[in-house]
Amino acid sequence: MQRFTISLDDQLAAQFDDWIAQRGYGNRSEAVRDLFRAELDRTAQQTGSATHCVACLSYVFNHHERDLAERIISLQHAHHDLTVSSMHAHLDHDYCLETVILKGEITAVRQFADAVCAERGVHHGKI
Repeated sequence: MQRFTISLDDQLAAQFDDWIAQRGYGNRSEAVRDLFRAELDRTAQQTGSATHCVACLSYVFNHHERDLAERIISLQHAHHDLTVSSMHAHLDHDYCLETVILKGEITAVRQFADAVCAERGVHHGKI
């Protein structure tokens, strides 16, 4: 493990400490490590150096929408190589929440997620 020191002005240090407390970190080091990991992952995805991922796709849909559940399941079966698991929850009389764990090549995972979210009757989809 390597150590390094950084200097922050008082206002930025206070904001960072507030951010750490809001998220429940035990110390600054773990918070900084998570920020670094997140930024390095984001950069790798943008530059194309990352090729595979694990993702969680969640969306709300109206289960009364004609053939929507069947269309979504058909998409999952057509992409069985990406779909690891799914969970379905009934929110109320009209709406359901579905969460799908995906694993695979980043472009394929994004295309699948976009296809599901673009289905008529799917709301609030996010990967």
